[in-house]
Amino acid sequence: MANSSQSHTGDTKFTLSGGGQISERALHFLKALIERHIRDGQPVGSRTLARDAGLDLSPATVRNVMSDLEELGLVASPHTSAGRIPTVSGYRLFVDSLLTVSPMDHSLVDKMRSGFEPGGESKALIESASRLLSGVTHLAGLVMVPRHEREVFHQIELLKLSGTRVLAILVTADGEVHNRIIHTEQECSASHLQQASNYLTEMFSGLDMREVRRRLLEDLKQTHQHMDALMMRAMEMAQRVVEGAEHEDDVLIAGQTNLLEFEELANMERLKSLFQAFTEKRQILDLLDRCIEADGVQIFIGQESGFELLDDCSLVTTTYRVEDQILGVLGVIGPTRMDYQRVIPVVDVTAKLLAAALRRP
Repeated sequence: MANSSQSHTGDTKFTLSGGGQISERALHFLKALIERHIRDGQPVGSRTLARDAGLDLSPATVRNVMSDLEELGLVASPHTSAGRIPTVSGYRLFVDSLLTVSPMDHSLVDKMRSGFEPGGESKALIESASRLLSGVTHLAGLVMVPRHEREVFHQIELLKLSGTRVLAILVTADGEVHNRIIHTEQECSASHLQQASNYLTEMFSGLDMREVRRRLLEDLKQTHQHMDALMMRAMEMAQRVVEGAEHEDDVLIAGQTNLLEFEELANMERLKSLFQAFTEKRQILDLLDRCIEADGVQIFIGQESGFELLDDCSLVTTTYRVEDQILGVLGVIGPTRMDYQRVIPVVDVTAKLLAAALRRP
């Protein structure tokens, strides 16, 4: 909301970012509707809303306000019910302007702090953080592994086998070796493959695998007038071996089964797709990477994530850092009707506790 003005009825009007206007009373109803929907997950009818809002208004007045909210795109009416549910825009307005987040209870913070083993290895502390997030919120908790602990590209060798078969050998900075046999469309000479190996090693040495994969994808999407066919084929081969070698533990996820408790996510096809995303992790990691430079808690609601698999979900994240160096991102995934008021401080406190645990000698 940007500006407010007084209407002729005396009800203050607020201008929305999209240009529409909403009354103070309608905002009050929207807040009550979303809080009710978060609690029980059902469409909210006019009578229930009037009772929850605590206003002595006629059913007709309440219906008019509901219609105004629907016209503004803040609520929608499911086909099976006369009640309304919040839209992504409604949730966004609620989270940005109507939500009051209170500090967590000290006893719960102390209990969460005890979940981090003193002097524990960083991997164990990260696992503790993901379990804590899922346990306290009853959603899926996720923690990105610190960047310095990810696999780092050191060298790649492309060796000619028979015909169009090429052996790709990728070596990481810590000495781990990944091999993959690749079938190419055209036969490559040993000297061309050596030239390509040198080119790729020079380009990517010292970068973590996710950054290598991101750059390869970007380069392959663009048309390079200066890049000959051999180098394009070499980039494609590198992409295939990097995808095979990419570390599966870049993000730790706990509590995925908590999402089975939410009726709106219980559709078998939707669950199958969602759990596939949890298994592959690539899209989730791409989303977390977008949060790495952001300040404070970030919230993606429904389609805001840009990933169709998460259209019915929300993601609440924040970075965790040691001595002002950002190590990674953590957060939770749940339905769009998650209890933001409760979840936001849990995510924020977990980040601070994990950072403190990693800081200890």
